[in-house]
Amino acid sequence: MMETIALNSKEQQRVMVLNRVMQGQLTGAEAGLLVGLSVRQVRRLLAAYRKEGAAALAHGNRGRTPANALSRETTQRVVDLARTRYQGCNQQHMSELLTEREGIEVSRSTLRNTLLRAGIQSPRRRRAPGHRSRRERYPQEGQLWQIDASPHDWLEERGPRLSLLAAIDDATGTIAWALFRAQEDGAGYMQLMREGVLLHGRPQAVYHDKHSIFVQTPVRMAEWSVGEQLAGKREPTQFGRALNELSITQITAHSPQAKGRIERLFGTLQSRLVIELRLSGATNEEEANELLSQYLPRFNAQFGVPASGEAEGTSYRALAEGTEVGAIFCMKYLRTVGADNCVRFFGQRLQLLRSVQRGSYARARVEVHERLDGSIGVYYKGECLATRPAPMEAPVLRARGGNRVTTEAQARKEAERGEEREAEQPQGNAKPPSPHAHRPAPNHPWRAYNHKLSTGT
Repeated sequence: MMETIALNSKEQQRVMVLNRVMQGQLTGAEAGLLVGLSVRQVRRLLAAYRKEGAAALAHGNRGRTPANALSRETTQRVVDLARTRYQGCNQQHMSELLTEREGIEVSRSTLRNTLLRAGIQSPRRRRAPGHRSRRERYPQEGQLWQIDASPHDWLEERGPRLSLLAAIDDATGTIAWALFRAQEDGAGYMQLMREGVLLHGRPQAVYHDKHSIFVQTPVRMAEWSVGEQLAGKREPTQFGRALNELSITQITAHSPQAKGRIERLFGTLQSRLVIELRLSGATNEEEANELLSQYLPRFNAQFGVPASGEAEGTSYRALAEGTEVGAIFCMKYLRTVGADNCVRFFGQRLQLLRSVQRGSYARARVEVHERLDGSIGVYYKGECLATRPAPMEAPVLRARGGNRVTTEAQARKEAERGEEREAEQPQGNAKPPSPHAHRPAPNHPWRAYNHKLSTGT
């Protein structure tokens, strides 16, 4: 039986050239120019072609399994993991996870080809890029932070939907700090800045969008407060006030593309961090934050880049000695002390105690600080005052059941009266008879009509 040999286009061209050499139409040098080989290689191929025929031109490894190819069992295991445990994981990340967790050394390209042959497409869909001009990074670490939040199903239905708040350094691309919250809120951004500042120091500026947490909602000047109209500008938000106290500049972005660095960060984390949370089995906000604190150093080591500036060091500024961080990263409200030295604060009443500096604070303007841990402090001219819960007033006590016996007795009597009235109510749609006869007024038109009938006028 004659063996069939399949040659590719390159090998077929060599056969044609060698045939012409054997017929004397070409020299060895001319043949070498046509096939891109030296004269010595042409002579070697010609000798093998005369001895074995066209089979000599086929590559010797054709049909053999490569030494570094994945075995059938390993290939099947990789495909099964891609469909189950690492479902939705991008190919580069999955290649890293297979090496770290499964002990399977496989390159991204090999993994890609393996998954494509199994019909598994990449979860990431790329759009055609538009023309944009890339902004140069800031030259030194600590000059600019970009902050934003990303609401996403981070726990994949194992727990509640969370928002990831993050701050990324513009110069190095490292995450200064990040945390999960139930939703994007001012207290969350306060905590984000607090942890980042305590860890690194104060950045020079912070870049954010136009969320009402960062900037006041635009309104007509006629709707400004009296103090704002006299000052000629809006009062800062709670977050803006905290940055002003730390001498951190606020920069507002006018489009999502303007803060593209943190937008791309969230795209990467939505691909990678979701898998990490799944593998750790996190089901709530606390477990997610615990894993996040362990993941951030790994992420920064892998994706961080050196700053492009020539100056060494960073632009972070240390906090001044004696700075009370809790008095900066909190919600502050102005209140007037009552004549009884009590302060009202969102349904609470705080009794101010005597101090060495002042015996009474009646009618004084104080600052009430609602700290991130939920505690409340009252400050007067920068000094924290001693407080305790004030006794409840009589209306509050009555509302909370101070006259419970009387109230219950009255309710019982009203119920009994209602039952008696329902028993006396006639059946059907007929109206109950009135206990008193109705008499028309002296000037009622009916009386005038009867008078005309009786007199004939």
